[in-house]
Amino acid sequence: MGKFLISIAKVLVLVIILNVISSFLYARFDLTEDQRFTLSQPSIEAAKKFETPVIIDVLLDGNIPPEFAKLKVETLQLLESFAAQNKNIQFNLVNPLADEAQAQQTISDLQRIGLTPANVTIRENGKVSQELVFPWAMVNYNDQTEKVPLLKNKLGSSMEDKINNSVQQLEYAFADAFTKLNISEKKRVAVIKGNGELDDIYIADYLTTIRDYYNIGAITLDSVASNPQKVLDQLKAFDLALIAKPTEAFSDEEKYVLDQYVINGGKSIWLIDQVAMEVDSIFSGGGSAMAIPRELNLKDFFFNYGVRINPVLVNDLYFTQIVLASGEGNDSQYNPVPWYYNPMVFSRNNHPINTNIEAVRYQFASAMDILENDYKKTALLLSSPLSKTMGTPRQIGLDILNNPPDKASYTNGNQPLAVLIEGSFRSMYKNRVKPLSLENSLEEGIENKMIIISDGDLIKNQIRNGRPLQLGYDKWTNSSYGNKEFLVNCINFLLDDTGLINIRNKRVSIPLLDAEKISSQKSKWQLINIGVPVFLTLLAGIFFGYYRKRKYAL
Repeated sequence: MGKFLISIAKVLVLVIILNVISSFLYARFDLTEDQRFTLSQPSIEAAKKFETPVIIDVLLDGNIPPEFAKLKVETLQLLESFAAQNKNIQFNLVNPLADEAQAQQTISDLQRIGLTPANVTIRENGKVSQELVFPWAMVNYNDQTEKVPLLKNKLGSSMEDKINNSVQQLEYAFADAFTKLNISEKKRVAVIKGNGELDDIYIADYLTTIRDYYNIGAITLDSVASNPQKVLDQLKAFDLALIAKPTEAFSDEEKYVLDQYVINGGKSIWLIDQVAMEVDSIFSGGGSAMAIPRELNLKDFFFNYGVRINPVLVNDLYFTQIVLASGEGNDSQYNPVPWYYNPMVFSRNNHPINTNIEAVRYQFASAMDILENDYKKTALLLSSPLSKTMGTPRQIGLDILNNPPDKASYTNGNQPLAVLIEGSFRSMYKNRVKPLSLENSLEEGIENKMIIISDGDLIKNQIRNGRPLQLGYDKWTNSSYGNKEFLVNCINFLLDDTGLINIRNKRVSIPLLDAEKISSQKSKWQLINIGVPVFLTLLAGIFFGYYRKRKYAL
């Protein structure tokens, strides 16, 4: 008896010692194959910046579909990892529709602040029902709130794929929100004016979105003719230049100022229409219009960096639609029709910028050639394999809708439509006569990046009642595309010093249940789960009864 008590005492002492040690030491071990619970260094740094409590409300509590239950679990597990890095991070589950009497009012309030619900179709036992789910989280810190979308939509994806894609992006979504809440000094973005670029109202939604990250100002190149040094000095105060659909040619002096801005380390995004053509021109022209090359005097500028934008139009069998009106007055009807000159571009997921984004809508895009030189070039977006290029000048009309496309002619696909260029840039005026004199001009620059996109309308939002709509939303077809996310990723990548956007490349494998198999094998597994334990219990009872009878029988 004494030895037994001594053994128990030893065990108790050991447990106490281990508990004391564990109160001073804390460690988490991620044994998953894809390291899903291991945060990247940029995420850890973003989380550690909070010096006062941050409260995260996850709107996934209550009776939600099984797919979203998986998303909820993954979200909570990720937030546990963040909380382990900073005790100021606290989170809780919220059921926004808990009060059924106020459900409609709550739905309206949430939609008013931009929290759009997911309408989920549930099929169970031959019955179909609809459920509204709000897959969002609200990060609250110092009277600021950041909305975090938990569901990642992707055109043509099943709900299981959407959940999988969403889990892949959870870490980036929260780390991005943490970063925005902790920005103390914003980088500066210059919107270039003076060469017929898009009016502010047509890029308003994009500028409003990036204002969370950056300070925005306008630089007009008209002053280059009178005071080029002043314009360059003003440009140098900005970290990135945005050139959105210029329609007037750049002078050599303006190009040299932009050249020196880039050589001195300024990032840039160029959205260029190499062909002058608009859908409105077709409608106003009685059903047809002439597409002509647009001379912007930028060929040598882009050639210096290894890109050539050709004066052609991409015709793609993966297209977006336009709407034709028929009838008059109250009898008017609006019919969506295929428009092969508006490619629907799906990402190849080959870079953090384009990973897991919705299809991007182009309008009268030109194809680009990627040329060999010392710079690293990445094609971020390509036309589909079933596309071709059409030379200009060319008459384009609605009559193409009456003739089915000849699929055999679509043999010139995979045309580059957006290219990232990286390297130590050289001036295009190296060993050439300069168009003007600038102070401290350089011919060899530092490591830099730029993005060239062969469609100026990629950044253009539509307008309704004089107000800008969300970039990527088409009011005529009620369709949404990934233009805004792609362009936000572009600027974040160019100006991201922390490497935060690289988290988008993280791959997580989520095993999901097969709904069809569950339905077809439901009775089988119910029988196994209920019958097998009962059978084993009876078998064990019979065995022990027989064993006791044999052992204790006289």
